[in-house]
Amino acid sequence: MDEPSPIRPTDDEARALARGLIAGARFAALAVLTPGSGAPAVTRIALGLDAAGLPLTLISTLSAHTKALHATPRAGLLVGEPGPKGDPLTHPRLSLDTLASFVDRAAPDHAALRTLWLASHPKSKLYIDFADFSFVRFTPLGAALNGGFGRAFVLTPQDLA
Repeated sequence: MDEPSPIRPTDDEARALARGLIAGARFAALAVLTPGSGAPAVTRIALGLDAAGLPLTLISTLSAHTKALHATPRAGLLVGEPGPKGDPLTHPRLSLDTLASFVDRAAPDHAALRTLWLASHPKSKLYIDFADFSFVRFTPLGAALNGGFGRAFVLTPQDLA
């Protein structure tokens, strides 16, 4: 006898919750594969959105996760913070499967990204123009939404757009 799937059909409420988690995230956990060993590594990054609503971060070439993203651009992002009360595992969270792409400083949209980033992350003005910092855009390839107890969904890039 087949067990019932814990995954619910994706509906407009799930799509809205997922989009809200992305839009409201100021930080995320970033999962990458370590070059050479292939071991997983997870770090916390600042997160923002580009003009199209795609997740974006600003990172230094000195960080290990930058090297990892250059070697393997597939990455995972986890957004959604636990609330102040209750079991942290009952609060919504979204795991994104993404493809990372670095934005060249000479790219036409770099100046606009800089303006957007500074509007939501004003303290980064101290280092945003350092030569070792660059923007990384994360294009979602799919996602898993845990909307709380018994509310699991699989989302496509179209669900997140």
